[in-house]
Amino acid sequence: MAKNAVSTAAPAKVSKDATIPVRGRVADLKLTKKLPKNTDAVIVAVFAGEGGSLELAGGAALDSIFNTKQQSAILKQLESIGAKGKANEVTRIPGAEDSAPVVAIGLGKAEELDDEKLRRATGTSARALNGFENVATTVGDLGLEAAVTGFALGSYSYKGLRKAKDEENGDDNADKPLAIHFMGGDKDQFVAAQVIAESVVLARDLVNSPSSHLYPESYAVIAANEAAAYGLETEILDEKQLLAQGFGGILAVGNGSSRKPRLLRLTWKHRKASKHVALVGKGVTFDTGGISLKPGANMDNMISDMGGSAAVIATIIAAARLNLKVNVTATVPMAENMPSGDAFRPGDVITHYGGITSEILNTDAEGRLILADAMALASEDNPDYLIDAATLTGAQLVALGGRTSGVMGTEEFRDSVAATGRAVGEQAWAMPLPEELDEEVKSPVADLRNVTNSRFAGMSAAGRYLQEFVGEGIEWAHVDIAGPAFNTAAPYGYTPKRATGQPVRTFVQVLSDIAEN
Repeated sequence: MAKNAVSTAAPAKVSKDATIPVRGRVADLKLTKKLPKNTDAVIVAVFAGEGGSLELAGGAALDSIFNTKQQSAILKQLESIGAKGKANEVTRIPGAEDSAPVVAIGLGKAEELDDEKLRRATGTSARALNGFENVATTVGDLGLEAAVTGFALGSYSYKGLRKAKDEENGDDNADKPLAIHFMGGDKDQFVAAQVIAESVVLARDLVNSPSSHLYPESYAVIAANEAAAYGLETEILDEKQLLAQGFGGILAVGNGSSRKPRLLRLTWKHRKASKHVALVGKGVTFDTGGISLKPGANMDNMISDMGGSAAVIATIIAAARLNLKVNVTATVPMAENMPSGDAFRPGDVITHYGGITSEILNTDAEGRLILADAMALASEDNPDYLIDAATLTGAQLVALGGRTSGVMGTEEFRDSVAATGRAVGEQAWAMPLPEELDEEVKSPVADLRNVTNSRFAGMSAAGRYLQEFVGEGIEWAHVDIAGPAFNTAAPYGYTPKRATGQPVRTFVQVLSDIAEN
């Protein structure tokens, strides 16, 4: 494969400099030592004290803005309007004499505070800053990384392709830029937290992009351009190359669409790295279910079926930006699953890259088919670790709900990835690959079948299927993010409606841990 090769095969014509159609907006975060003169408000943290009392979260940043008398006045104002200091409570008050207005963030009891509670509280407050353009905050003293993450991700808004209106005519679409100034803190830690937050935002923007604009060919070019900007090596295979090299799973899923499949490879190398991690992400840019057609209700949410690929792309870019001492390759299969005369069918038998055959029982179990090809290719690089992410099964939602990823794989690494997810606030739980599923995934006419004949253990059955494509001796974790990748409910904490960017922060932390060991 030629490096930096970009295919522009018919029927779509994609510019070589294609970019994400619409970018979401987040607050501009800055690190400063002095309170800006044009500050509209100051964000402070408040603990719930004993007997209903309130306590300002102290620290050098707080004392640099408010003297003792002013801090006392702030507490009295909060108490007078019934503020409780409970977690995620946001209260606006006029502020002390000779000071800017104050926005108080409740954090609950001081002894119960942890990074995730701080992330959620700052994220909640970020959505309550309408009307401000410049705010300062002392909250970084309680945990700079958590506060940066919360404010950045909580302030995310995505307006999509709506027509802009004249702000003077009451435009709720007209965004005023918001700057949040952190009063003091370690610059390196601040910058690293920003990079990770920006990587999550990248994943969100990709997932939020409509399939009319983000389809296999355009997606591959857009992602390659994003990666090349940070010095990563990029390779793209078009449908002709996929056919020549035997990528039967990707071709089967993508052949029903007029917009043909692609395979993207991204590479980050560190000259002092001793470990190699392979990342694989499901990139189904739209999933109708194919011949096994999905119900029409909520099918529009299937623009998110490439959430795993978006997370993987954002993660490897973060690794490059953070200069992590680990080699990383991302293998991203991209396809659009559509019904047509050229679509694959139940009963078909396909041959994957590497030679394993699969009987197709349900064309709506397509994600594992494209992942299988990509994982087989990634395994040829002999990585120490292989991590794949996919919005793979409805069974994940049934088992764990909309916010908790299911993690399967080799036991020690599986448990480590799940624990890392929980540590960074991206809920994850280790799930088994029961031995009885060995027989369930076998086919009488092929090596495997893409679904079992049982409605039970669907998430684990998919993981067991994928296990067949992991090279010998490779530590492996499969992360099913069917629910966590796309929030169909109301925003909460620092998580918006629609694309969430999970599990980018988990994966970046996993890479960081591997790089340091």
